[in-house]
Amino acid sequence: MERRKDIRNIAIIAHVDHGKTTLVDAMLKQTQAARNLDQMGERILDSMDLERERGITIKAKNASITYQGVKINIVDTPGHADFGGEVERTLRMADGVLLLVDAKEGPMPQTKFVLRKALELGLNAIVVINKIDRPDADPDAAVNKTFDLFSHLNATHEQLDFPIVFTSATAGTATLDTAQPGVDLTPLFKVILEKIPAPEVKTNDSLQLLVLALANDSYKGKMGIGKISAGKISKGQTVAEVKVDGRIVKGKVTDIMIYQGLKQSAVESAEAGEIVSVAGLPEIAIGETIADAEHPVALPAVEVDQPTVQMTFGVNTSPFAGQEGTLVTSRQIRERLMKELETNVALHVEPSGNDNTFLVSGRGELHLAILIEQMRRESFELQVSQPQVILHEQDGQKLEPYEVVTIDVPAEHQGVVIEACGQRKGTLLTMDTTAQGEQHLEFDMPTRGVIGLKSALMTKTRGTAIIHHLFNKYEPYQAELLNANAHGSLIAFEAGTSTGYALDNAQQRGALFIKPGTKVYPGMVVGQCSRNEDIEINVNKEKKLSNMRSKASDEAIILAPPRDMTLELALEYIGPDELVEVTPKSIRIRKRILDALERKRANKA
Repeated sequence: MERRKDIRNIAIIAHVDHGKTTLVDAMLKQTQAARNLDQMGERILDSMDLERERGITIKAKNASITYQGVKINIVDTPGHADFGGEVERTLRMADGVLLLVDAKEGPMPQTKFVLRKALELGLNAIVVINKIDRPDADPDAAVNKTFDLFSHLNATHEQLDFPIVFTSATAGTATLDTAQPGVDLTPLFKVILEKIPAPEVKTNDSLQLLVLALANDSYKGKMGIGKISAGKISKGQTVAEVKVDGRIVKGKVTDIMIYQGLKQSAVESAEAGEIVSVAGLPEIAIGETIADAEHPVALPAVEVDQPTVQMTFGVNTSPFAGQEGTLVTSRQIRERLMKELETNVALHVEPSGNDNTFLVSGRGELHLAILIEQMRRESFELQVSQPQVILHEQDGQKLEPYEVVTIDVPAEHQGVVIEACGQRKGTLLTMDTTAQGEQHLEFDMPTRGVIGLKSALMTKTRGTAIIHHLFNKYEPYQAELLNANAHGSLIAFEAGTSTGYALDNAQQRGALFIKPGTKVYPGMVVGQCSRNEDIEINVNKEKKLSNMRSKASDEAIILAPPRDMTLELALEYIGPDELVEVTPKSIRIRKRILDALERKRANKA
């Protein structure tokens, strides 16, 4: 097999917040991949607002650097398992991976997920122990834990013989020996050239290019992105699109773009081994092969793990509908979801039996929450339901998804964590004490139990618990869980504007979600009741004027700060009879049935 020596294609994989995007910044800056990089700030590749706000990578992105005459194509992959659809596709472009591991934390749950995908594809890894400049760093322990992880994932002998580079991404330094501090990233670049294999190519065969990502250009239209496996592609060439179902559609290449630094540059042609964007094929889709028009041969399609949770997206039917957003109809919501399906291969959208709602399935709560957040920023209004687990049937047996849940918590809260996870059918796998004296707990838990766990533990541990969860397997369905997420809600029973006087009385019934001056409508949830029952309250009542004076009546009202219900917390909080109303300006929780009398009738039925 022929190899193209002037190119290396690498993917950078890591757990969330282990410094992956920061390291890419340093690599780009030290190779002068583009002008004015210093003016671009930090986390250059985090181009989405949501990525910069949350500090996570959501969409895989491409860039390139040149070192000693060799072009290194870099794919920055998401670190969270909920965006596994991105990981599975983009790893197919790479010939090797850089696995980043935090020198203090060692491999984490999401590290296991992305590494497993890389090893299954037969890719070799360079292990990069990052953040070695931290005072509490323990690089040797991180290396040992990483080796154990490789062994646990059944890595081959060749994959187990991984090179190790120690880095400080923020300082932009790398070294092969922690006793000798690094000056720049030169040691890392050298290891990449030595250890990452040059791409295998079939230069003389007919064209084959598997489309693994899509991009939209205002002038060029839809563009298919992938690595050329065989042959050569040229501008103006007639090619065949081999669809996933085997159909062949002819088309003409109008533009070819390659990555140079952070930007794409137009070229007349590109050969096997290169990662390119191809324009001129308006119906191109992920998983299809761009092949020679005369001898079209398809490449194996991308296999993506199936969704594990689903929820309904529907038209906003609250009394405040249409006041804050401009895209409110079922047709507009449907078109947006269909557009998302083009690039988000782990997402499924089905009709729900109601013209105004759609059943949307994804890899996890975060996967769906990010989509909802993107839609609200695009001026959509919609209402969404409680996430539900997707069950499978195999050999007449009902199966449900299980996840590995890891929790780091101070020792004094260990008991309440074990109790809460036990109520959710969680089985304790391991319990260790970290170097910082915290308890590290691992549970095997049904996904049903994971939903709502974070908000419950945040309350019980006073916000000190650090929780990660990762899909593990499908197992036989257990008995119904005790309703660990059961709660009662405080419900507004009339329209109006909340007052401090009314909220002062209401806060004695539970925790509030709103502050004075908030507009409410009947059936809107304004707080969580301290008991597991719904209570209707008047939050609009004003204090009556009186000619009687007393010291007690004139005391200032002191309200506890309302609980800030973000989108993720709202999705975890709601029960089966509640919905989250999402608009560009507001996140509200409401009852499915707004009318109190109708709710009582439905509960009796």
